[in-house]
Amino acid sequence: MAVSLKVNGAVRSVPAEPETPLLYVLRNDLELNGAKFGCGLAQCGACTVLVDGKPVRSCVTEIGSLGQSEITTLEGLGTVAKPHPLQKAFVDEQAVQCGYCINGMIMSAKALLDRNPHPSEAQVRAGLAGNLCRCGTHGRIIRAVLKASQAMGRT
Repeated sequence: MAVSLKVNGAVRSVPAEPETPLLYVLRNDLELNGAKFGCGLAQCGACTVLVDGKPVRSCVTEIGSLGQSEITTLEGLGTVAKPHPLQKAFVDEQAVQCGYCINGMIMSAKALLDRNPHPSEAQVRAGLAGNLCRCGTHGRIIRAVLKASQAMGRT
């Protein structure tokens, strides 16, 4: 069976059953490797993508439930030549240590900044509370999100 998905602005057809987790399709069929398999239980946030602008755990989201939804992955935010302000801020603040959680942190931050372009530090912390990082770069991650908020306010 083939299922059509709108990913990063392009409609893609994938040979998968409707109950297949979105994460598997993104990584295995579409070769979009930003989203990571962390826990497989929607508890760590490493697999977070945006579905119609809302953060969703792709490890437990069945592709058959998505219909015509717009799916945005980390790869859909920016490019190496022109990174999204969040991507640039994460690099500038050296907010990555092992990097495993960063996909989820950036995608959750994107959803937060889309809802609230000028969050307080407390609001950033709350917005990222569902994303786990074992390396302890939370301080840098928070600074990166606040820096991106400022940069996005100037554009």
